[in-house]
Amino acid sequence: MIFDCQQACAVAAVREWEGDAPLALPAAPGPGDGLWVGVLSHGRCTVTDAAAPDAMPAAGAAGDLLLGAGALAVRPLEPCRLLCVLLTGLVPQLFLQGLAAPRFAAGAACPGAAELLARLDSPLPPAESSRLAYALLCALGAADEPARALPPLVSEALAAIHTGYMTLYGVEELSEQLAVSKCHLVRVFTAAVGVSPGKYLTRTRIEAVKDLLLAGGHDLETVAALCGFSGANYLCRVFKRETGLSPAAWRAANAAAPRTAPPAPRQDEIYV
Repeated sequence: MIFDCQQACAVAAVREWEGDAPLALPAAPGPGDGLWVGVLSHGRCTVTDAAAPDAMPAAGAAGDLLLGAGALAVRPLEPCRLLCVLLTGLVPQLFLQGLAAPRFAAGAACPGAAELLARLDSPLPPAESSRLAYALLCALGAADEPARALPPLVSEALAAIHTGYMTLYGVEELSEQLAVSKCHLVRVFTAAVGVSPGKYLTRTRIEAVKDLLLAGGHDLETVAALCGFSGANYLCRVFKRETGLSPAAWRAANAAAPRTAPPAPRQDEIYV
């Protein structure tokens, strides 16, 4: 073979995801992290480098394009639909030299990118897949135009919730940390995200509970303390309200889909 097109640009994985549960996008196997490229067709979400969970998340809305290297953590702000491909090879590695952190770009600045992504979401011969992947990277040449940004206050609130959900006593403490009134925070956050900061905090805690339930090794009292709930009984009430199932029933129904447990946070008692 004179030229192996897949060494230049290849599709290593395709992920199509819809819902309001967090999504983990893994790094590419083998050398190099690989480049994730995706289109958010509806909803809003944030993305961070999974290796740097404390970093400020980048936010995207319907029509925006996701760009990121290695393992990424996608968190919905509302129900979303995301189609993304993982590209590997020499050309994606060159593209990554201009990408300092995962981000969303304005889809309007990259005409044709969404259509190329949709065409890659089907079985193709390797040569055709590589050709379309290279064309996709060429279409993303104008991806330096940023996507619509969340208000700075909302970005700060999201980062504070993601890193401190286990110790926050509620929206009052969050607003104090951000040096704004509770009413102002609730108004700005709800307008940008679509749910109140209290609701978003509860959902974040519930997702942490799910991780620990599937990881095993903790009783419910410990899980409650690790995830910011005042006790097992309160955790069970909130969990059933949010998911429709008890923690035990949810774990039994989802045991076949393992998740990665987050680092164990401090075991303070937290009241929502």
